[in-house]
Amino acid sequence: MTDDATPELRASDADRERVAEVLRDALAEGRLDMEEFEERLEATYKARTYAELAPITRDLPVGGTVAPVPVSFAKAPAEQGSWSSRIVGGEGSSGGGIAVLGGFQRKGRWTVPRRFTSFAFCGGGEIDLRDADFAAREVEINCVAIMGGMQVTVPPGVEVVVRGIGIMGGFEHPGGDDVPEPGAPRVVITGFAFWGGVGVERKVSRAERQRLREQRRQERVERRQSRHELHRGRRENDDF
Repeated sequence: MTDDATPELRASDADRERVAEVLRDALAEGRLDMEEFEERLEATYKARTYAELAPITRDLPVGGTVAPVPVSFAKAPAEQGSWSSRIVGGEGSSGGGIAVLGGFQRKGRWTVPRRFTSFAFCGGGEIDLRDADFAAREVEINCVAIMGGMQVTVPPGVEVVVRGIGIMGGFEHPGGDDVPEPGAPRVVITGFAFWGGVGVERKVSRAERQRLREQRRQERVERRQSRHELHRGRRENDDF
């Protein structure tokens, strides 16, 4: 296959999905606003050849680099899960959080240490692990809430063990006991709540919600196209 022929090659669904994934990452990182994202995503799903697909992500980095995004036609083996890339070792980017008559947040892209200690007195804290990396396969989040509260959010597939003690307060267990995904970290939540509480819930990340919405949108588009082609085929048959 020569370089001259490459732009004329027909793009596959997998090629379009790789470009869509780069666009989703760029949206989550703030490189694209929602309007730009939607315009490029629409162009991605309309692209029929490599020449139409390649320019869509030409100005976006891949994997933290500044190189333009190539759309490879070599089909690599499917990656065995994504958790291994999020167990990064080290000490973690934040060792704890304190909220006294106020609040704290740990969310977005951060590294959860082996032990994270948090304290809230007449205040609250938000500990969001959905986009986080992990210093170890098992991490402990210790929450002490006195006349205050904390919210711990974990992504689906993560094993959660709640061992906190509540006195006139409580520790919630996440709804829906998900079967842990292979390689996913284990999060152990410990601590003490007095006239306060620690909530634990499973939620998908914003980027994942966006991906699911686009997947459903694409499925609707494909169904409409199928119905249109079916009706057109019937009309053509009636004309004969």
